[in-house]
Amino acid sequence: QAQLVESGGGSVQVGGALRLSCAASGMAGRLSCMGWFRQAIGKEREGVASIHRDESTSYATSVKGRFTISQDIAKNTLYLEMSSLKPEDTAMYYCASYAAILSESCTSGNLAANHNYRGQGTQVNVSS
Repeated sequence: QAQLVESGGGSVQVGGALRLSCAASGMAGRLSCMGWFRQAIGKEREGVASIHRDESTSYATSVKGRFTISQDIAKNTLYLEMSSLKPEDTAMYYCASYAAILSESCTSGNLAANHNYRGQGTQVNVSS
């Protein structure tokens, strides 16, 4: 069964850190591009980070230098290390996968708009 299950969300103060994990199963974990997007209440969906099977990565400008995406293919697990968190990072974070034909297509924006699978989401709250 194709499934993505996120964990690791929670509430932190400004400047804090969190690590999100995403356990993939079935076809959801076999697609070439995986990553994270987020959606805050009243705001549009935003691609956060993506990683291709060849390990190339893409980040939204708003998180570059603060977030790091990684994957453990053997464990079918995706990670998002978040640091220096800001109130504007507050959102529901979704793990997603996308059948990108080319690694250049594996961008956080494409993942957010064109994903084939996504999880139920994990909430991240950053308070000042």
